[in-house]
Amino acid sequence: MLKIKKYIVVLALLLAPVATEAAPDLSLLDQENLLMLQLTTGMVAIEMRPDKAPNHVARIKELVRDGFYDGLTFHRVIDDFMAQTGDPDGDGTGGSGQRLEEEFNSLRLIRGRAAMAREADDVNSADSQFFIMLNTRRLMDRYTAWGRVVDGMRAVDNIKKGNSNLDGRVMSYPDKIIKAWIAADLQ
Repeated sequence: MLKIKKYIVVLALLLAPVATEAAPDLSLLDQENLLMLQLTTGMVAIEMRPDKAPNHVARIKELVRDGFYDGLTFHRVIDDFMAQTGDPDGDGTGGSGQRLEEEFNSLRLIRGRAAMAREADDVNSADSQFFIMLNTRRLMDRYTAWGRVVDGMRAVDNIKKGNSNLDGRVMSYPDKIIKAWIAADLQ
């Protein structure tokens, strides 16, 4: 009888709803520095840090307000590492045409962090491409971090993963940014 009670308790615990972290109140954040992304996988909110990377944040805001990111794919997604977007060519070779000098800072590349992609051998080659960390990982090279996901990390986790034999390149039907906007622009 005692074994049956233990099994019932274990079963009840397994079937009980899992407590989830409450969504943050995004209205409490600086709306001018809150990037909203409607992805094919769901909504994502990224708190931008102009205090750490002022030129990068300013350029991202400019591109967002010009509609640059709307419709762009996540062309490179490495499972348990990062999801990269921001290339109008969709293959990792394109950009907006405006290179940015590095703004290395103290923001660690932890899960949910947003940072600029760049050429491996040129720290001043960031343009429009950025990535979101899927897991905390120490990178050998330095990257300009400019924000962090404050809501919607599940949507980021659900972005279609790329081919591990092709450095994470997503070959068919990649997920995309449907629409990007700055929260202050909707007030």
